[in-house]
Amino acid sequence: MPSTIARFRSSSGALLAARVDRPDEPPRAWALLAHCFTCSKDLRSAGWLARALASRGVGCVRFDFTGLGESEGEFSGTDFSSNVEDLLAAAAFMRAELGPARLLVGHSLGGAAVLAAAARVPEAELVVTIAAPSGTEHFREKLVRMAPDLEARGEAEVTLGGRRFRIRRQLLEDLAEHSLEEAIASLGKALIVCHSPADRTVEIAQGERIFALARHPKSFLCLEGADHLLLADERDARLVAETAGLWLARHLPPG
Repeated sequence: MPSTIARFRSSSGALLAARVDRPDEPPRAWALLAHCFTCSKDLRSAGWLARALASRGVGCVRFDFTGLGESEGEFSGTDFSSNVEDLLAAAAFMRAELGPARLLVGHSLGGAAVLAAAARVPEAELVVTIAAPSGTEHFREKLVRMAPDLEARGEAEVTLGGRRFRIRRQLLEDLAEHSLEEAIASLGKALIVCHSPADRTVEIAQGERIFALARHPKSFLCLEGADHLLLADERDARLVAETAGLWLARHLPPG
């Protein structure tokens, strides 16, 4: 299945890098995939997800948020709001160049960003979250525990996934301004919440809260034994992709 690199501008003007994974035949739908915090489009499980979607006839665009991977910009100057804007820029790029993003997939904090952005992507019919927090306050609390002097000093370094990242107080301030409860309750799209009881980074209670807040149609996919990044077993990523692909096959109009 062919995979190519594409680039588009964010609302701030940064050039963002994306990978476009296409089925062998013309895609019957397109999916937009948002990666986890400090990860990239080239995370191994993101590739598994994209290729599994493509094998079901769904084209997939996975992109690097500003300052990460191959995208331009300074990561320390980004926040949750800028992630949402990057997501919307990716959806606009797809709308203009490839096809509407019928499926939105978000992993971890990328899942929270997808929930926040979904209402502004009217063509999206299905939202899938993977190991996502139910609100930004959950992630804010984790950052404060990791860097207790961040609020006082204005910036600090944190270690995530074995790499060090510089973050600024504006990230905490921006996270404090967001609430996902209303966005989840008024989603107006089908939702599949994917979470693992073994997740020690974002506990399954967060996924359960997303599910409880959301209205039908909604489903909960328990990824028994999966790790937070879905890296331990490729079958976990394939299960998510195949579940989403089956939903699309059932609900999209013929042709």
